[in-house]
Amino acid sequence: MGSKVKGFRTEKDSIGKINVPKNAYYGAQTQRAVENFEIGWPFDYSLILPYVIIKKCAAKTNFSQKNLSKKVSRAIISACDDILASPEKYSDQFPIPVFQTGSGTQTNMNVNEVIANIANEKLGGKLGEYKFVHPNDHVNMSQSTNDTFPTATLLGIVLSVEDNLIPALNLLSKSLNEKTKEFKKIIKVGRTHLQDATPIRLGQEFSGFESMISNDLKRIKLALKECSELPIGGTAVGTGLNTTVGYDELMTSFISEETGLDFNVCKNKFELLSSQNAVSNLSSQIRICAGSLNKIANDIRWLACGPMAGIGELILPSNEPGSSIMPGKVNPTQCEAVNMVYAQIIGNDSTISFSGANGNFQLNTYRPIVAFAIHESISLLSEVSESFSRNALNGLQANEKKIKENLNKSLMLVTALAPEIGYEKSAEIAKKALKDNITLKESAKVLGYLSEQEFDKLVKPEKMVSPKKL
Repeated sequence: MGSKVKGFRTEKDSIGKINVPKNAYYGAQTQRAVENFEIGWPFDYSLILPYVIIKKCAAKTNFSQKNLSKKVSRAIISACDDILASPEKYSDQFPIPVFQTGSGTQTNMNVNEVIANIANEKLGGKLGEYKFVHPNDHVNMSQSTNDTFPTATLLGIVLSVEDNLIPALNLLSKSLNEKTKEFKKIIKVGRTHLQDATPIRLGQEFSGFESMISNDLKRIKLALKECSELPIGGTAVGTGLNTTVGYDELMTSFISEETGLDFNVCKNKFELLSSQNAVSNLSSQIRICAGSLNKIANDIRWLACGPMAGIGELILPSNEPGSSIMPGKVNPTQCEAVNMVYAQIIGNDSTISFSGANGNFQLNTYRPIVAFAIHESISLLSEVSESFSRNALNGLQANEKKIKENLNKSLMLVTALAPEIGYEKSAEIAKKALKDNITLKESAKVLGYLSEQEFDKLVKPEKMVSPKKL
């Protein structure tokens, strides 16, 4: 690889001559970008591999439309297949930072140059000469950065959500559903405003958690459909300049064939080149889902707090020591990881929202940071969902002794008395019980409102967790 071999070759582009690492598959424009954008970090393969798929499909399309020879088309396709089959082999050939030009031109040209040089090598040419395959004339034929970059972003999003996020959220939903069933018969204190409320089944509480994730997943899938509509074929400003009629439809059919997923040409290329609305919509749904998981993690963390001097109704798995100074301490680490992921996803969503509202005229010039931010959010939510499922939910236990103890102490069991003796008397019973540190039963008896037998008949927690039957 270029970074491992000493020496340089000289290449020439429209700016002039420049030295490029001797064995690098990238060329002059990539080298200029490396020197001019020493900012941040490069893209990972979540964007690069979708870009390579686009170049492969463009070579097929251009050959089908008789704009590219069989020889050149095959060389480009073979080069793309090499990268897709062994991406680790070319890991140092895509060094362009995320923070570059707003259209992503440097990344597009980096991909063009790498593919062109691999193709030239296959045809007996030398690196950097482009005797048989040219980065612009052949690899970039019928394309512009302005339609390929948003297409690569959307393609990568769909692949990542389908391959990673949806399975992770399904696993999370399954884990929550299993706990719903496991905790079905356990009755506990409900809480509103962080104060004791009427009883609830622990299984009912977890069913609410599972429903949140299931509905979030539905909304993510709906937003993903919009991301399957691609602006490929719009070229520079959406008009399709330098393409042949039918190019866009043929491209999406080849992309669908290559990925095994259903992609279509968007209805209006001018919109997708100048806006980020489809990505912004998906980002907001990912943020909402991350917020749901954050709420679930926080509730579980609160219910597990203690374990002796807190609520202590749940027992989290002891995955690792929690303190460097306090022996035996175990912390809700998976919950806290969720909290931090949510904070990062909020930041990414804000970045995407701001970016989508900017840019000028026929181009949104925040594309690289949007591509990075959405992929990071997808990756983080995927990973934390799986981690939380495996390392927190699967080993989560109910502390039934503590749950029963807290339930029996709850003053809000008095709510069951209100239909029989009225709100005011019921409130009086609760207030006296709290003031005198006695049970509700004792308070009702002292006040003369109910006998112990009458109280026991009315206050049955198991009958307070569902509507009364007619």
